[in-house]
Amino acid sequence: MKHQEPFKFTNDVLIYPIAFVILIWLIFATEIRYGFSLNFLGIYPQKLTGLIGVICCPFIHSGISHLWHNTIPLFVLTTALFYFYRPIAFKVLIYGILLSGFLTWCIGRPSYHIGASGLIYVLASFIFFKGVFAKHYRLIALSLLVAFLYGSMIWNTIPLEEGISWEGHLSGLIVGLLFALFFRKQIAKPKRYVWEEPDYNEADDEFLQHFDENGYFIERVEEEDSDLQESDSTLPLKIHYTFKENKTSSNNL
Repeated sequence: MKHQEPFKFTNDVLIYPIAFVILIWLIFATEIRYGFSLNFLGIYPQKLTGLIGVICCPFIHSGISHLWHNTIPLFVLTTALFYFYRPIAFKVLIYGILLSGFLTWCIGRPSYHIGASGLIYVLASFIFFKGVFAKHYRLIALSLLVAFLYGSMIWNTIPLEEGISWEGHLSGLIVGLLFALFFRKQIAKPKRYVWEEPDYNEADDEFLQHFDENGYFIERVEEEDSDLQESDSTLPLKIHYTFKENKTSSNNL
């Protein structure tokens, strides 16, 4: 079976993240255009009516600054998700929104929690931990890049600043870690060489047969020549010749 490249760029790697970003900007533009607020559709913890925010929360933002600060990491992380984890990308997005939102509803303060930052923490946490657990060199490099770009977000998972839903951030961080442990199938695995297989036998390796137990190279040219001579000696001897008549002519003057 031909080995398929696990990381392949296609149009949907950019189409879905762009569509997601455009959607949240259109919702915010609609609020500005018609002068109303959708904050009441955010997560309101411990109230049944607040459960609607589990679905709506990522699409609602309090202002242009809030929306802008969420747009760039949301686009970058969703693009990385669809490129490196395409088979489970939609599961991570959908379940990430629902589970992080529900956990926020369970542990949050009695206030409306809005914004896509909870989902951003799901993605950052999942991509970081999954790269470490998968032990694939490309995924590990991606984990280090996420840690470099967004590692400082960890401070927003504790109550340091008023007006920031640290509960939503902490929920996203926890859900992303759980996803990294749960989603094990259809993830790119590091390439395994022949000697890494469980049924590998050194005695059958043609390359290792050229070395002795001390690691010294064994010259096998003579053996090969003798084998060739023995094989030639068993063949019947055939002689091929071509007879050409020598014709001479003389001219008398």
